[in-house]
Amino acid sequence: MSKMIGQTWKEMHEAAKEVQNSRKISNHMEAGGVAAAVLSASNRIYVGVCVDTACTLGICAERNALFNMITNGEKEIKRVLAIMPNGKNGAPCGACREFMVQLMEKNYQNVEIMMNYEHGKVVTLSELTPNWWL
Repeated sequence: MSKMIGQTWKEMHEAAKEVQNSRKISNHMEAGGVAAAVLSASNRIYVGVCVDTACTLGICAERNALFNMITNGEKEIKRVLAIMPNGKNGAPCGACREFMVQLMEKNYQNVEIMMNYEHGKVVTLSELTPNWWL
């Protein structure tokens, strides 16, 4: 079931779009194909982009945004939104889900993930990661 897109989701979507800029960094590295925005418990929006490398040492946009949040002294997330290279939204990968659950292990059930901005489809992290470490 879809929901109306609220102002915060709009701000997150715009913030992610602003940093999304697919580009070649070197012969072995590209960045910016995927962009993400996370909303912290203090209602600040942090952004990040993916960094893809030839040797798999890259990082996903979601974790990059979360590292940005942690670097700025915060540790709780409320919402996550990622924009894929085709402009659509998508679910975080398994590594990002695991990172978010470990970060929010006592309250990960309430973290909202934007699945489809166009249709307002939002799910919780616990729906994407059921039975974590049980």
